[in-house]
Amino acid sequence: MRKIKRQPTHPGKIIKEDYLIPLSITIKDMSAILGVSRKTLSKIINERGSITPDMALRLSRAFDTTADLWMNLQKNCDLWLAEHTSKEWQAVKPISHELIHSHSSY
Repeated sequence: MRKIKRQPTHPGKIIKEDYLIPLSITIKDMSAILGVSRKTLSKIINERGSITPDMALRLSRAFDTTADLWMNLQKNCDLWLAEHTSKEWQAVKPISHELIHSHSSY
């Protein structure tokens, strides 16, 4: 697994800086285009909300991108945040390869 050193850019910031500002589109207008509430889009733009699969599909249609682009941006943020805000996951002990391969008949 490759380690991401710096915090990935939140997809909301990308929407704001790469689309809304250059295209002079307000959050209100963009929410109407996407068919979501202004509050929903505002949370994402202000990095307090996440891109859902449904939102990824809406954004991909609106901006002629792929839904995978938006989901990957969100996934990168979520994984980085989980890795850097909690250490509990580090207490999990790796399962030995022998044990995994002995159960691979499922």
